[in-house]
Amino acid sequence: MSGPSSPQTSSSSLINDDLAPVTQRTWGGKDYLFLWMSNIHSVAGYVTVSSLFVMGLPLEDVFLALLLGILVVQVACNLVAAPSFRTGAPFPVVVRMTFGVYGAILAALIRGLIAIGWYGIQTWLASNALVVLAVKLWPAIEPWAIASQHGFVGLSLVGWVAFMTVWTLQIMVFWNGMDAIRHFIDWAGPIIYGMMALLDGWLLFKTGGHVSFHMFHVATHPTFTQQFSGIVNAMALIFAYFSPIILNFGDFARYGVSMRAIRSGNFWGLPFNLLAFAFLTLLTIALTLPVFGHLIFDPVETVVKTTSLTTALLGVLTVVTATIGINISANFVSAAFDFSNIAPNRLSWRQGGLIAATGAIIVTPWNLYARPELVHLTLDVLGSCITPMVAILLADYYIVKKKHIQPEALYSSDRHDAYWYQGGINPVAISALVAGTLCGLSFIFFAAFAEYRNLSCVAGFMTALGCYLLLAQMFPHQCTQKKAVA
Repeated sequence: MSGPSSPQTSSSSLINDDLAPVTQRTWGGKDYLFLWMSNIHSVAGYVTVSSLFVMGLPLEDVFLALLLGILVVQVACNLVAAPSFRTGAPFPVVVRMTFGVYGAILAALIRGLIAIGWYGIQTWLASNALVVLAVKLWPAIEPWAIASQHGFVGLSLVGWVAFMTVWTLQIMVFWNGMDAIRHFIDWAGPIIYGMMALLDGWLLFKTGGHVSFHMFHVATHPTFTQQFSGIVNAMALIFAYFSPIILNFGDFARYGVSMRAIRSGNFWGLPFNLLAFAFLTLLTIALTLPVFGHLIFDPVETVVKTTSLTTALLGVLTVVTATIGINISANFVSAAFDFSNIAPNRLSWRQGGLIAATGAIIVTPWNLYARPELVHLTLDVLGSCITPMVAILLADYYIVKKKHIQPEALYSSDRHDAYWYQGGINPVAISALVAGTLCGLSFIFFAAFAEYRNLSCVAGFMTALGCYLLLAQMFPHQCTQKKAVA
């Protein structure tokens, strides 16, 4: 299926071959299913899901929170997909509809910086698996894997070698383009199920087929208010974890053969896939207690502790492959579009990706996701910076503009075209973005809101949504298209 043709009248400062509407659409429902598998089946996904099981909630409440949270993500992704599917354009271009053709640079830059953080985190998590495997294979190098003895800016010498190895592998996949990425995630996502099935089979063999979840039993009976609050907090963490992917989803929806295929892939790839992965995660963690004598929440540590060297080698390579899959799809692609959008006539998609990859080293990601409390803090901060943009984009497209969009105006710097606003910037959208982001961050860093910190991304979303709709009512001339067409 062919996509929209390139705009006939466009500014060279707003378009290049990568940002132009796609000409071929090849992604079917299974590709989006595998995309979600790659996004969920990773070390970060395992660690994030496992962190919910130690929040002090009954297991049934955790799974309820997972289901409700991922259903919200599914709906949001379907909504975000529509304008990109319709125009064939990636997020940095579609968001020009809302922020203005030049104001969108700010929105895309924020998304790009957040993607750099996530890209670095995922690269480090994957490389850490190689470090653990290397020490198991060659115990003599263990001192060189300790940052305090042989390290630089918090990462050991072996850690640096592993980090740059994964970093280079990702660039090699990315450099071959979106079709190569699609083929990579088509097998990178499902492969983790095979590895987890083999691992759980080995653990069950060691326990004689016995498994118990008593260690997750909550001794006290929470009140309804406490139970409700716990579920909402867990849902908010799920929303925060997936918020970058929600915002990025348009970058992949533009390649869909139909909206039906996109919705089908999201249906099977989100609620069904996440709950299945969560159950396998819970089963794996529970089995580590009788086999190793203590609970292990890191899948890499679990794999490496097995007595079989072959199992450890295959397990680590599988985890690394799956994590590379999410990193390229969820972070590298979006950042590449975002940085290319800053100067389309000078920066290509690949050059934008190299900028993102370089930034991932500079942020020293191993300092952002090392402990459980840092996991939640990082999720909260990044989510609070992302969800306001999701809210503003959805409010503008579905409520203010009522699904009317002018594809050619997305690439035009003519002051008489629809998305020029004021000097190419929509001040209403910028104001709502600032308000939503500050509100979300205040829930994290102000002591008065400490109890509700996990709701920061939700607070930012609702504030940005309310502010944008209110300001659009007060200043309708700022948000109304000059020549709206269906």
